[in-house]
Amino acid sequence: MRLMILLLLLPTPILADIVVATRTIRAKEIIAASDLELKAQDVDGAVVSKEGLVGQEARVALYPGRPIRKGDFGPPALVNRNDLVVLVFDRRPLSITAEGRALGRGAVGERIRVMNLSSRTTVSGLIRADGQIEVK
Repeated sequence: MRLMILLLLLPTPILADIVVATRTIRAKEIIAASDLELKAQDVDGAVVSKEGLVGQEARVALYPGRPIRKGDFGPPALVNRNDLVVLVFDRRPLSITAEGRALGRGAVGERIRVMNLSSRTTVSGLIRADGQIEVK
């Protein structure tokens, strides 16, 4: 009887819904709603809602049945490595533009390194929504 009471008093894990992939999603692939399902399991750091995932880009390979964590996805990349981009330095009244080559890949608002093709120097800047790189 004491054993039964002791077992009832022990904490039991409560299962929560987490989001898992239904198929293998490769890195750099856009996540669709059909690629996701909810699974009753409790995993620390796992995503619990499909809403923020649809339309995002996988940063790492996502395997079926495994939990998806916050660092496994992000906004789709707008600039890829080796893309030709426009560098913009804008300090009113001075505005300078130059052609550059992206040395990394990233999404809007991320900082990447770019080589200025005129001077062959490497600068870093933020990716704008139009694909230009804003150098500060």
